[in-house]
Amino acid sequence: METLKEKKVLISGASFAGLSTAYWMNKSGYKVTVVEIANELRKGGTPVNIRENTVDIVKRMGIFEPIKANRLNMEVMEFKNSNDITEGSIPMKQEVEELTDDEFEIERDILLDILFDAVKNEVEFIFNNSITALKETKDGLQVTLKNGPQHEFDLVIGCDGLHSAVRRIWFGHEDEYLHSLGQYFSITIVNKLLIRQNTGQMYNVPYKAVMLNAYNNKTDIVLCFSSEKEIPYDYRDEAQQRKIILEQFAGQGWRIAELLEEVKHTETFYFDKLCQIKMLSWTKGRVALVGDAGYCASPAAGMGGSLAIDGAGALADAMQKHNGNFELAFQDYNTNFRPFIEEVQANAIKFGLEMLVLKTDEAIRKRNAQQKPF
Repeated sequence: METLKEKKVLISGASFAGLSTAYWMNKSGYKVTVVEIANELRKGGTPVNIRENTVDIVKRMGIFEPIKANRLNMEVMEFKNSNDITEGSIPMKQEVEELTDDEFEIERDILLDILFDAVKNEVEFIFNNSITALKETKDGLQVTLKNGPQHEFDLVIGCDGLHSAVRRIWFGHEDEYLHSLGQYFSITIVNKLLIRQNTGQMYNVPYKAVMLNAYNNKTDIVLCFSSEKEIPYDYRDEAQQRKIILEQFAGQGWRIAELLEEVKHTETFYFDKLCQIKMLSWTKGRVALVGDAGYCASPAAGMGGSLAIDGAGALADAMQKHNGNFELAFQDYNTNFRPFIEEVQANAIKFGLEMLVLKTDEAIRKRNAQQKPF
């Protein structure tokens, strides 16, 4: 590639997308700066699946072995009724001799730390700050940060998630690209086991779902519901979001009353609607989007973390292919990565939504009777 030592790139978001993109841009020779609105890495979230193309990418990044060493080995997914009776279950446990190197599940926070360790000595991090304005100049981009002076960069890459500030500033308002899937969800993580270790449990009533995942002495509580009407809320107002979840699940059976008490008092809480981001182009001028900022497929796809790593790898391959010519690389990235994204988004709607929130008692009974993976 052409000499890029004097080229500077600003990445918004110290996420899976941001850290992976930082790795590849640094490898390409760019001087990389990552700006993150939080005051540290944002932890919390359900485990991440690493499979298929993503396995190859993490091998190329040199982080395959620590991922493999920290793999989770979930044993079973149980389907519960209101009396806490297991109506069906799907075995998930693999014997040690059966473990393969083509699919992993790893705790989100551990993977985030692995990615951070891979770049922390090579990349500049600016925490507790964010991009507030972008202006194109003759040879680059003038970037205004919330705190501090203006800076000049050759490229800016938005890796700042579903509610991307870079996308809003440079491409237009979120409403132009966000497609709601009619479901809402919350994730609460408690540092104790509410069910047996390495076990998942699922409970449904029509239009509502509860999922528990227990691993590494903690439990994920995932609450999901569907709504025909759009529910207005401020994605920055956590108290309002907790209120929505508490009201939606109040008075429900199984262990839900107990779980709602955990939701009330636990610090780790995330809420949003299931939606997808669809854009005709993930690039514009010297700005590109990677991960949820450009092509969120929704948690229904089960690929949020891996899709971000895939996207960073696709952009890196395009940059290498075109010898650092960002205009050709961006065009390549838009064209060649798109069929994969469109397939993932379509499958999330066709299969993912139907597996999570079921609409009838009959559908719940049928699903609960399954004894094999979906």
